[in-house]
Amino acid sequence: MPAKPKSLIARLPEPEVVDSVQILRDYISGKTDLVCVLGPTASGKTRYAVELARDINAIAQLGLLEGCPSRMTESLCSIEGAEIISADSRQVFRGMDIGTGKDLDEYGEIPYHLIDVLPAGEPFNVFRYQQLFAEAYQDIRSRNCVPILCGGTGLYINAVCNGYDFRSHKPLSQPLSQPLSQPLSQPPASTEDGGILVGESGPDGGAQNLPVLPKNSFFIGTLVSREVRNERIDRRLDARLQEGMVEEIKGLLDSGVPAETLIGYGLEYRFVTLYLLGQLTYGEMREKLATAIHQFAKRQMTWFRGMERSGVRIHWVKV
Repeated sequence: MPAKPKSLIARLPEPEVVDSVQILRDYISGKTDLVCVLGPTASGKTRYAVELARDINAIAQLGLLEGCPSRMTESLCSIEGAEIISADSRQVFRGMDIGTGKDLDEYGEIPYHLIDVLPAGEPFNVFRYQQLFAEAYQDIRSRNCVPILCGGTGLYINAVCNGYDFRSHKPLSQPLSQPLSQPLSQPPASTEDGGILVGESGPDGGAQNLPVLPKNSFFIGTLVSREVRNERIDRRLDARLQEGMVEEIKGLLDSGVPAETLIGYGLEYRFVTLYLLGQLTYGEMREKLATAIHQFAKRQMTWFRGMERSGVRIHWVKV
């Protein structure tokens, strides 16, 4: 197949340098009420979010120990630090560790939220995520900490940053990104990565109490070339297979999680389950899974660029 002309190849955004002190200034002034770190899989977004949280913690400790430096307002002294809220549609489930790449050691001392909150197989959807996010978000802010949303599930990010109202089927505030492809009266059965959302939106099919959501998010995107990203994906996939991903998913099947539910989670859970059911050989599973993750990462990036075309300002950083 001939190579695409350079004019048809999607160009990467220009990388920027994000100032942690300025983020804090904007947060304290109310210009920003949430920092969102997003990016495709294997782009280094979790590592970046953790480093950003540590920067904020260091600045906060400096204010507490030495008084507020002249370059900051005195309000900075009230900031206790930063905490991370996951925006990953599968890391909410317990027992799905290797396949979702939780890498909890990477967080170190930084508190995290919305990871390991439900047993695998329990019904979950974007409306429920919105509720859980609102609880974590309000809790973090009530303790004078800075909330950092981090993940790659674009639908979940849109739902909390755009304030989707699942009762009126309209965003609570001016839309900042591309609309959903299905009416909000019936939340999609899957996210953009294919088959993550399951269950109903609420006891009566709609929201009971409207959650308090951020209105002024500051978006940071982690930038990496497609070639580097695909190399990372392949290397990480092989590492996860060696770490026992197949055994982890077999354990979920043995524990009673239906095969169709695991297949519905997509990617690792789809292809490994098909392998365990005898529908793929190990080699076919590995090859098809690698290709699917490459394609998924490309779709994620397309989603985020679509957000930009709809008016969202994403500050892309090279990691």
